[in-house]
Amino acid sequence: MTSATDPDERNEPVRFELLGPVAVVCGDRRVQLRAHRHRVILSTLLLEANRVVSGDTLVDSIWEAQPPVTARSQIHICVSAIRRRLREFGADHLISTEPNGYLIRVEDDQLDHRRFARLTATATQLARQGNTADAATTLRQALALWRGRALADVNSGPLSPRAARLDEDHLVALESCAELELRLGRHRELISELAERVASFPLRERSRAQLMLALHRSGRQAEALEVYREGRRELVEQLGLEPGEELRRTEALVLSDEAGLPAPEQEPAPPPPARQLPADIGDFVGHDALVERLTGLLVRAPGESRRPAVPVVVVTGTGGVGKSTLAVHVAHLLAGEQFPDGQLYANLGGNQPRPRQPGEVLSRFLRALGVFHSAIPDDVDERAELYRSLLAERQVLVLLDGAVAESQVRSLLPGSATCGVLVTSRTPLTGLAGAAQVDVRTFDDDQAAALLGRIAGVRRVEAERAEVTELSRLVGGLPLGLRIIGSRLAARPHWTLGTMSRRLADRRNRLDELAHGDLGVRSTISFSYESVPGRARLLLRLLSEVDTDGVPDWLPSAVLDTDRADADEQVETLVDAQLVELVSDGARVRYRIHELVRVFAREQSATDSPEARTAMLTRVCGGWLLLAEQAHQRLYGGQFTILHGSAQRWGAGELTVRGDPLHWLETERVNLCAAVRLAGAAGLDELAWDLAMTLVTLFEAHGHVDEWVETHEAALEAVRRTGNRRGEAAILCSLGSLYVGRGQTGHARSILIPALRTFMALGDPCGRALAARNIAAAHFADGDLRQSSVRYQQALAEFRRLGDQVGEAHVLISLARIDLAGGDADTALAQLEEALRLAELTGHDRTQAQALHRMGEAALARGRPKEARQRLRQALVLVCARNDRIGQMHVLHALGRTHLALRQHKSAERRLRDALTIAGEVADPVTGEQLRSALGHFGDRLDDAASA
Repeated sequence: MTSATDPDERNEPVRFELLGPVAVVCGDRRVQLRAHRHRVILSTLLLEANRVVSGDTLVDSIWEAQPPVTARSQIHICVSAIRRRLREFGADHLISTEPNGYLIRVEDDQLDHRRFARLTATATQLARQGNTADAATTLRQALALWRGRALADVNSGPLSPRAARLDEDHLVALESCAELELRLGRHRELISELAERVASFPLRERSRAQLMLALHRSGRQAEALEVYREGRRELVEQLGLEPGEELRRTEALVLSDEAGLPAPEQEPAPPPPARQLPADIGDFVGHDALVERLTGLLVRAPGESRRPAVPVVVVTGTGGVGKSTLAVHVAHLLAGEQFPDGQLYANLGGNQPRPRQPGEVLSRFLRALGVFHSAIPDDVDERAELYRSLLAERQVLVLLDGAVAESQVRSLLPGSATCGVLVTSRTPLTGLAGAAQVDVRTFDDDQAAALLGRIAGVRRVEAERAEVTELSRLVGGLPLGLRIIGSRLAARPHWTLGTMSRRLADRRNRLDELAHGDLGVRSTISFSYESVPGRARLLLRLLSEVDTDGVPDWLPSAVLDTDRADADEQVETLVDAQLVELVSDGARVRYRIHELVRVFAREQSATDSPEARTAMLTRVCGGWLLLAEQAHQRLYGGQFTILHGSAQRWGAGELTVRGDPLHWLETERVNLCAAVRLAGAAGLDELAWDLAMTLVTLFEAHGHVDEWVETHEAALEAVRRTGNRRGEAAILCSLGSLYVGRGQTGHARSILIPALRTFMALGDPCGRALAARNIAAAHFADGDLRQSSVRYQQALAEFRRLGDQVGEAHVLISLARIDLAGGDADTALAQLEEALRLAELTGHDRTQAQALHRMGEAALARGRPKEARQRLRQALVLVCARNDRIGQMHVLHALGRTHLALRQHKSAERRLRDALTIAGEVADPVTGEQLRSALGHFGDRLDDAASA
């Protein structure tokens, strides 16, 4: 992997974290290894830091008793991969290969578990010296290093005892800290923490004794004794043991009112209203309309005395879009005046492996509302009833963040309409009756600029406004991605926005760049990805390999090679998980994959089978080819004037082009061109050249010269790699036609003549006809009418033998142009009438328009401008109906000259200027020069835009 790390970070020591998920930290970057084996190996080395770990130990850590024969080589591969990740921080030298294994050389301060051990030892020494306050502060510093269970994302039998030992040290430190803080008189502040610990570890007598002491010192003697009785029941029922000496002694102290501090003189005050909202974000921007909408949904309208039911609003959106930020911001806006009796908050664990259960959340809410732990019912339904009773007629806002399902939320809804509920979820919770659904979308460029300006500085953003658009594009407008970018820019004033754009440009490193402190896009997407079934994950990975401008509804079937019903089920699963977005415009069902989700999915697809990927691309590109063929056939009345290969089509009998075929081609142009590139890059040469050739109908009609060249060059590279002579000749023949139209006749002949020779050698009559026709066009453009006529006659004979009536009509139109140039308008008109008849027979509008256009030219040459105008107007109707821009340009050019002949100068000038505008759009320099010359008749000076 190419490093995208700031050079300054290489000067900072790398730190390793084992007190939670395994991570590598440098500066403001935290990297979690994706491969489980890598995490196991790194953890084993770090637990034995500065000592050689044998290869056998590493093998045992991963496979235990059943290692494969290739275990040693696999260990070597994994260590090499870990070194590559460390190389991003300039730290790959830390791991060395030793004769008997591997060694990692680090300082104790680089390891969080050793820093924890050092801090706890220091705290113990301070406590022995009587320095209680500093000892407590030091222990709090040690405890802050913990981010979850030790080695939380490592599943290894040999490492489990080490992890359990670290977890036990954590609990001992928590209890020691509580003991010190009780000495300091912080009993009230400790009650909630100790109650949580006793609930989690009911058999730890020291924690229970500390809770009893804290309660008693707070004047809550009865509750302290209830904690003792509850502990005794747990010990007797689970272990058959009576409480130990410490717990019995604490009970005696409570009973005798000798707990070390005088009891309060009065009953403790009732608990204050719960104010549990997380801090509001100071740089909140964007979503103003959503803030207003959410406020309106939660607040009673003026004059509304009472709501019929509690308002419930579900805020949905993909991970990182800012659902929680928005909900917390709105909650703070409403907290004081609208919900003065309190605000309850719970993180329901929507982005955690184990979501919070309703009973657990209800227990926390009840404690916040003043109910002691021993008074909380065991039954979840009874807890919900008590919760609703306590909230009755109170104005309390409940914010439930990260819900995963309706069942998780229902028990947490108050019964009183005086309350309000805000829920955030990645999944639309449509099963919550009466709940309003509000979808949060990504930022537009203005919102992105506002957020970046608030974080990184307005002046920096205004100075590089164009880079804001690029940065927003690179992260798909995702607020989390933009916030990380802003934070990194704020931390590095010497960086420009352009610097950040360049760092994000490489998709392979983009998610690594989008990490800052504890913010990261990869982990946000990863949770949604892991939450869906395997086939849905496979679909997402495969879809990420297909560069599409919106996923049409048939494509998932091709990707999975399954029926439509199964594919629809999988894609809808992805939609529900906010990994894929439905972007239907009403007429078509389409899906869109967010740019960063696509990057993530491509990372995950790295281990997928290359053969499966190639087979998938064969089906997808085969589906596009089938549809493009249908469009061509409907436009031409058959497979006329086109070459096809032996590529396998997909979806026969299932896929159909609906509506206007040329409109369909234009709508799907980006996807069709992408399919050519994909096929070429995957070595599917037959598919690449066949699809590229089939798209020429669109390129010619709408003047998409760049796409014509791009797709054909991609196909040409593919056929040349495989030695596909026919495919190469077909692509050269098509490119030759393009070059003739652009006035590059010498270059055109240099590739058309070899193409013709190849077709002759292969005995391909259709190829011979098309190559001869295009060579004839090159001769005509050079003014060599004789050679042009010879080649056209050759092509005409081939088309007639093939029964290609559209090809025959095209050649007749071209022969008529030669006759017109030679002054034989009568012969030209006869040829054109036959061409028009053939075009009408096949129903090909574009060829009809070309015949009518040339009939107008012939009438003008015969001195009949009114007849010419009639024919040209007929042609203009046809080309405008098909939005044939090149056809419009040529017909308008001829109409302009016709109006000149009729002395209708204003009409002539208007037609010629319209034609010149189109010539600029379709990049036709030859016709553009002719039009400028014709407009010179009026002595007008053309503006720069028209001359472009």
